[in-house]
Amino acid sequence: MDDVEWTQSPKPEELRVGLISWAGSYLTYETYKNIVTATARGLGRRQTWEILVSNQHDAQAVVRLRSFQGLYLLCEADGSLSYGRPRTSHHGCFLLRFHRNGKWTLQCIISGRYLESDGEDVFCNSRVLSAYHMWTPRPALHVHVILYSPINHCYARADTTTGRVWVDAPVPCLEECGFLLHFQDGCYHLETSTHFFLSHLDRLAPQPSSQTAFHMQVRPGGLVALSDGEGGILYPQGTRLLLGLGSSPHRGEEWFILQRCPTWVSLRSKTRKFLSIIYDVEVYAASEHVTPMSLFQFECDNESLTLQLRAANGCYLAQRHHRTVVANGHPMEPGTFFYMHWNCGRIILQAPNGRFLGIIDNGLLMAKATIPGPNEEFGIRLANRPFLVLRGRYGYVGTSSEHDLMKCNMDQPDCIHLLPCRQGIYHFQAQGGSFWSITSFGTFRPWGKFALNFCIELHGSNLLTVLAPNGFYMRSDRSGTLLADSEEITKECIWEF
Repeated sequence: MDDVEWTQSPKPEELRVGLISWAGSYLTYETYKNIVTATARGLGRRQTWEILVSNQHDAQAVVRLRSFQGLYLLCEADGSLSYGRPRTSHHGCFLLRFHRNGKWTLQCIISGRYLESDGEDVFCNSRVLSAYHMWTPRPALHVHVILYSPINHCYARADTTTGRVWVDAPVPCLEECGFLLHFQDGCYHLETSTHFFLSHLDRLAPQPSSQTAFHMQVRPGGLVALSDGEGGILYPQGTRLLLGLGSSPHRGEEWFILQRCPTWVSLRSKTRKFLSIIYDVEVYAASEHVTPMSLFQFECDNESLTLQLRAANGCYLAQRHHRTVVANGHPMEPGTFFYMHWNCGRIILQAPNGRFLGIIDNGLLMAKATIPGPNEEFGIRLANRPFLVLRGRYGYVGTSSEHDLMKCNMDQPDCIHLLPCRQGIYHFQAQGGSFWSITSFGTFRPWGKFALNFCIELHGSNLLTVLAPNGFYMRSDRSGTLLADSEEITKECIWEF
């Protein structure tokens, strides 16, 4: 199959946002008090709202706001707000208007009053629109993202050799397609995988500044547009689709679908050969080097731990007759789902027929073994991730000027640079070039002199666990301190990356 599968528009992510008031505080649901406030200064689970659209037209939409717990923001007849389940078909419905400055307003459908905050409390009292009714949407998805142009059917790609960003990648398998989305003072900064920043001058800048700050317009369906706040807007230009500021985009060229950065991996057999697609669909352990045909997108169901591996040709690995495994499967085909097992950072794949994938004498991949052995274990390496950005239950992993230990409740993350050691084993390097060190209490500091081994195992399309050098799993703690003290994998040990 050719690239047709990849040129189709990807499925939009559910739109989850934090809503920031004029005072800089976030709309927050208080779980135990059944109330809604605007006192929080950071974006966490209680500040995250899913925007459910029932009707959209141009610059407005009828929506409901739903929390992680499945309850809704509700406006009562007296103007007060509550948190629960709608009692009627219009209860909890708001008219969402998108303003040119990127702000949102939310008007109660029943009363016609606008959602506003005094910096602490939230209510719907006034029918006259003012600056106090403006809310800034902040996408709540993980900050490591890709940008897809539905008009050009391609992904944005940073080119450090020319210092430019092009919208010309049909498949987002390269690390150059990943960007870090930094939110600061109401604006966004796009950082490339090599730690340069997209700027107003159409060239990458080495440091964030006012010239790298963009305003973002957010729409349902994961659509975003970036502007400089002075009339310029980012869109692909020219025959080579250079991403730059302009004032006259055509046919919606300025809109991108914002998505989490996908996970691409390479798989290596015990003979140290990479699994690669040869002769269109056949899969062999034949290559000594990573090529585009030896990259697979890691698509995993978080609940059942069934795995699909999508090749760069747009097809999935599938078990066929005579136990062969070839790359011509389709998304919902039963033969494309494999069960995964882990053994010290190495992955074992079990086919739908119950047999385990392994390499036969001629290098062909087959589902043959009834009991897995060394021949059925594959080394796995992240192919498009030179670094990790980890988000747990309480926030991102990062450093704070107020603490000397690594924290797990940060609003802004630190990059953990990955130095591959063995398959599944990495050294963690801090942003300054020093290594992660671990204390006798299972806490971490970012200025170690010696490299330590961390074992990474994938547990979802964008989820992983980390086995620390002390033999315990790394977890987030409610106190905000990053710890490695868990013998079992709990919810606090699962990290989004």
